[in-house]
Amino acid sequence: MFTDWSEALEAESLPLDPTTEQQLAAAARATAHHSHDKHDLTLLLDALGLPTDPDTLTTLLPLIPETGDTPVTTTPAPALETTEPIDVPVIPLPGAHPVQELLDWATAHPAAAVRNRAARITADLAELTERRDTEAAQHEAEQKVAKARAELERAQEELRTVKAGTRTTAAAPTGARTGSGSGRSREELAAIRSWARANGHHVADQGMVPRRVQEAYDTTRKAS
Repeated sequence: MFTDWSEALEAESLPLDPTTEQQLAAAARATAHHSHDKHDLTLLLDALGLPTDPDTLTTLLPLIPETGDTPVTTTPAPALETTEPIDVPVIPLPGAHPVQELLDWATAHPAAAVRNRAARITADLAELTERRDTEAAQHEAEQKVAKARAELERAQEELRTVKAGTRTTAAAPTGARTGSGSGRSREELAAIRSWARANGHHVADQGMVPRRVQEAYDTTRKAS
C-alpha cells in the first residue's frame, strides 16, 4: 500500500498499454547478448515470458557472444566502450533496403562474431550477384550464336540452291548445237567427217574437225 498519495497518483497515471512487438524483439536481442549459449538463451527467454520457438532462436543465435569474446554486460568492458563502425566493406543491394539495413547494423556491431557474419554474408551475396550476371551474359551470347548459326545455314542453303540452278542452266542443251565451238550441229559434223574420209582427209571420230576440212567441205557444197 502506498503511504504517500503523490506516489499513488503517479503510479495510477502510468500507461497500461501492452508491450509492442518491437519492444519484445528488443528485449529478446538484449537477452541474447547476455546469454552464454543456446540452452542459456532458451532458459532466459522462458523466464522472461518471451518466445522460444525455433525461428526466434535461429534469429537470436548469431547475437550470442562467441567463446573468447568479451561478454556484453550492463557495464561495458573497456574494449567495447567505443561503438564506432568497423571498416568492413558493405556492397549496396539495389531493391533490398531491409537486408542492406540489417547488414549495415551488423557491420557496425561491437561483437566480432556479428561483424564476421556480416562480412561473410556480404561476400556470398557479391559472389551470387556475379554468378547471376555471368550466367545471364552467357545465355545471351549463346542465343546470339544460335541465331547467327541459323542465319548462316540459311545463307549456305540459298547459295547451294543458286549454284545448283546455275549448273542446270549451263548443262541445258542449246538446240542441236555442240560444244565444239564450230557453231555446227552434230549432223553437220558427221556429214563433214564422212565427206573428208571419202576425199582422203584424216579426221577423228570425235572432237574438233580441222577448219581447213570444214572450209573445203563448204567450198565443195557451194560449187555443187
